[in-house]
Amino acid sequence: MYRTHNCGALRASDINTEVTLSGWVSKHRDKGFMIWVDLRDRYGITQLIFDAERTDKAVFEAAKNLGREFVIQVKGQVIERASKNPNIPTGDIEILVNTLTVLNESAVPPFTIEDDTDGGEDIRMKYRYLDIRRNPVKNNLLFRHKVAQEVRNYLSAQDFCEVETPYLISSTPEGARDFVVPSRMNAGQFYALPQSPQTFKQLLMVGGMDRYFQIVKCFRDEDLRADRQPEFTQIDCEMAFVSQEDVMDTFEGMTRHLLKSIHGIEVDKFPRMTFEEAMRKYGNDKPDIRFGMEFGELNAVAQHKEFGVFNSAELVVGIAVPGAASYTRKEIDALIDWVKRPQVGASGMVYCKCEADGSFKSSVDKFYDQEDLKNWAEVTGAKAGDLILVLSGPANKTRAQLSALRMELGNRMGLRKSDEFAPLWVIDFPLFEYDEEAGRYFAMHHPFTSPKVEDIPLLDTDPGKVRANAYDMVLNGNEIGGGSIRIHDKATQELMFKHLGFTKEEAEKQFGFLMNAFQYGAPPHGGLAFGLDRLVAILGGQETIRDFIAFPKNNSGRDVMIDAPATITPEQLEELHITVVQPQE
Repeated sequence: MYRTHNCGALRASDINTEVTLSGWVSKHRDKGFMIWVDLRDRYGITQLIFDAERTDKAVFEAAKNLGREFVIQVKGQVIERASKNPNIPTGDIEILVNTLTVLNESAVPPFTIEDDTDGGEDIRMKYRYLDIRRNPVKNNLLFRHKVAQEVRNYLSAQDFCEVETPYLISSTPEGARDFVVPSRMNAGQFYALPQSPQTFKQLLMVGGMDRYFQIVKCFRDEDLRADRQPEFTQIDCEMAFVSQEDVMDTFEGMTRHLLKSIHGIEVDKFPRMTFEEAMRKYGNDKPDIRFGMEFGELNAVAQHKEFGVFNSAELVVGIAVPGAASYTRKEIDALIDWVKRPQVGASGMVYCKCEADGSFKSSVDKFYDQEDLKNWAEVTGAKAGDLILVLSGPANKTRAQLSALRMELGNRMGLRKSDEFAPLWVIDFPLFEYDEEAGRYFAMHHPFTSPKVEDIPLLDTDPGKVRANAYDMVLNGNEIGGGSIRIHDKATQELMFKHLGFTKEEAEKQFGFLMNAFQYGAPPHGGLAFGLDRLVAILGGQETIRDFIAFPKNNSGRDVMIDAPATITPEQLEELHITVVQPQE
């Protein structure tokens, strides 16, 4: 038996008990006549004491040679700790050691394995197995487990059945790039790794499974950032014989359950917002509604006043920053520089201070009088003491720029509190989005999304105005889940493929198996997929998913711990019928 208790279990009630513990040496303090060791495992820390007067001499000498991260087993008696530590659950006791066994020695770690480590991200990623020993990472992984278990419990109680779907599938042309896998037994042919189990979950509905879910790995070969990984995890769900309301009610219930079980937070019915409203009020389709600063469109009150910048703009739009009229010119100039960064791309910014006495002071006083600026305040909802910030230009681009500024200000002003949760449904998305470079429409979600029945006549006349039976769940300014009611009949699916530019032959080649299935009694169905990594991070009070994944990739898509991706041998390439062409410099 390696241990009778873990390192977080013992309390004052265990005093005088003989115990066996195993774990890692976290700290080692040698005072000559007394040695203290902090022994750590997943469950906590217990202090060990080696006393020159009470401990066997050989054991005491062996304790002197212990190093950080040595794996040891000790036996001894639980005693009352002379200097108690109220910061840890085991702080009232310590173990007077009588037997010490070194199970494995350790090299000196490349960084300190403590909550506040001296290791940078690169070195911690390289030695991720050491980083996991640190409480922040360990606790994030335990938190992820708790969320996943609550999801499984909730869905199982709602009659959902967990079904596994294949990882080796065929490549599809929509969405991000696929990761492809060569087939040795089928020369020159390739599998693709799934971007989602979309078609398989629809086939499960055709198969009569009625309610399916899966916590599943998905793969996308796309550019990375803090909240993206090439492999990620979805809570993938599908339901038969449901309307949009049925699906939304089910997963609103699941999210409510998570907030209650994880954080003890009761949430009322989630507010709803159309895509058009979200873009108009917040400039993006996943608004953070924990704070205000809603957009005010100023075209009617800011144009035709001899200020050419505004007069030539498609959209003039502003926000009222609460209490920011006190900003100095230096602080405002810093905001102007921020929006002019390439990542945001604004050419400039106009400001207007709403003074405490009811007057206004703007950077364009030459063109606008007090009555004009008062109108700006009314449109943006600005009060005395607020600062109005205004951008102008092409509508979509300007909304995106102001949205970025709003979120930045929310962060700077502490308005995006990690312990506050503001869920939201965004509905009535466009079915299509137009790609200027390709010169055609693409599905905004995927080609199996059902259009609103009343909008189907617009497919031939004005496809850009067709709304989808699609819905996204937003939490604290992040899309945590999205789904739709699917097309379940062959005729409508063929019509959708036609408007997406597929020929009959292309549609048959890519999706013939699904079209064939629709001929055999496909039920009305719909579903939703949550991004588990992102959901867990937000519930955990963060927005970066990396520390909630056991072995993540870096921003280049590399696993620096195992040095992947890597080359393979010429023999392997020959078996796979692959010739590698070196990129030209």
